[in-house]
Amino acid sequence: MRTARRDTPAPKTLSVRLLTGLAALIGLVVAGGLFPGTATAQASPAQASPARAAGAQAAGLHISEGRLLEGNGNDFVMRGVNHAHTWYPGETQSLADIKALGANSVRVVLSDGHRWSENGPADVAAVIGQCKANRLICVLEVHDTTGYGEDAAAGTLDHAADYWIGLKDVLAGQEDYVIVNIGNEPWGNTDPAGWTEPTVAAVKKLRAAGLQHTIMVDAPNWGQDWQGVMRANAQSVYDADPTGNLIFSIHMYSVFDTAQEITDYLNAFVDAKLPILIGEFGGPADQYGDPDEDTMMATAERLRLGYLAWSWSGNTDPVLDLAIDFDPSRLSDWGERIFHGADGIARTAEEATVYGGGTPGDDTQAPTAPGTPRATSVTDTSVTLGWAAATDDTAVTGYDVVRVAGATETRVAAPTTTSATVTGLTAATRYTFAVYARDAAGNRSARSATVEVTTGEGGGTPGGACSVRYRIVGEWPGGFQGEITVRNTGTAAVGPWRLAFTFADGQTVTNMWGGTATQNAGAVSVAPAFYTATIPAGGTVTLGFTGQKGAVNTAPAVFSLDGAACATT
Repeated sequence: MRTARRDTPAPKTLSVRLLTGLAALIGLVVAGGLFPGTATAQASPAQASPARAAGAQAAGLHISEGRLLEGNGNDFVMRGVNHAHTWYPGETQSLADIKALGANSVRVVLSDGHRWSENGPADVAAVIGQCKANRLICVLEVHDTTGYGEDAAAGTLDHAADYWIGLKDVLAGQEDYVIVNIGNEPWGNTDPAGWTEPTVAAVKKLRAAGLQHTIMVDAPNWGQDWQGVMRANAQSVYDADPTGNLIFSIHMYSVFDTAQEITDYLNAFVDAKLPILIGEFGGPADQYGDPDEDTMMATAERLRLGYLAWSWSGNTDPVLDLAIDFDPSRLSDWGERIFHGADGIARTAEEATVYGGGTPGDDTQAPTAPGTPRATSVTDTSVTLGWAAATDDTAVTGYDVVRVAGATETRVAAPTTTSATVTGLTAATRYTFAVYARDAAGNRSARSATVEVTTGEGGGTPGGACSVRYRIVGEWPGGFQGEITVRNTGTAAVGPWRLAFTFADGQTVTNMWGGTATQNAGAVSVAPAFYTATIPAGGTVTLGFTGQKGAVNTAPAVFSLDGAACATT
């Protein structure tokens, strides 16, 4: 993983640094070359134990002959992304946005309370409900285990297993929709051979407690298994699950920077009929190497293996943000690669049949073309477009807004509703826009008619134009969780900024993400985090917080940004 909070360590960086030193000293070839015969020499799961047949009759998602299947026997290939829910619990729109871009799965970061605030039963139930509402298969993972044995703050797999058992009532009956990823990257680079025994014990503990879901286990070496421990011991770990419903997860970052390393590792599991997916991966180069994401995605597609890209938004290192500031209309280059590139999500994802009742690929009917877009709120750098909705035989899940220049189209927004604000335009310039509609199966409509827009002459004044949406995400006796979305409605970027508001009923902010709050009586002043320091023209930033309250919890009535009053929505 690349961590999604500034105050969280970045284990991938550490693992690659250690690998680089080891490779220089002893000339090791990572992954496949370390244990050249171990995986391919293993017996297939079908030969290893009669228990392997049990998975084929299991209710819900299950493993059979090395493949992840749905309850009806359909082969299900995950195509999705990771989302850092535990650090950004206010970003509840993210799952809908991820689905609208074509994903069929999402891996959700949770905490068992060892390192971060525990995601309790109500919150986990809500996450599952949101996954189901958005027709996504939900991989739930405990992140507190990251780098155990090397990172002193990490928790154990045993503690994570207890957390899952405590959620047994929430998870019961969700076997069609939920995969339990016991713990993220549950071992560092210190004595990675120690990974095997606690992994086996955690699997057995969950099964003894009655959990029937497909279980996912992450590799040691911060998930990248560059010493081959998971590869060498995969069969014994798999055999420890009496149901046979266990899948392995390899995380691929800078360790996997050549095609040979990637194909060797994945083929070793496929040849042994051991189920595997790429549970995290990155593509952008950094100072430690350049992951070969093209081979990762192409090989996953060729072998029909799942992949889950890291990560939606909010990373400490924003180079791995797929969406900038959680905005699906502002995909990064990495996001465009994952969602719209070769072997990407939009081209390869097939929705789970549990949501549609049919066989993936049956829906070949494209939506109708959207209505001709209409331009409103034209400034020197932005325009808001609206259009009549398209229709579809199942459902329209999103739209692609494109800028047209001759025969060239450039995607500029991907809203799930029938409007979008396009920013970053040049003053006094003529633009042409059009819209496509998409459905859940990835079918794309014909293009709408075009609209021509000429931006204003410019000369707008930065700052002073803003709107704020304040909402309560959840409440409990004595406390609550809130969310504040600040939109820059001006014509120039704002930042660094300061937001001010006042609580009327004695509420106090106890923790905030996206910014830092200081409070004097009811008056609250918020300074941005480094990753929210600039609000682009037409853009937004979202702040989440928890607070204390009494019997009354009235929303603040007035907000100001840099001293200028904001509209409230």
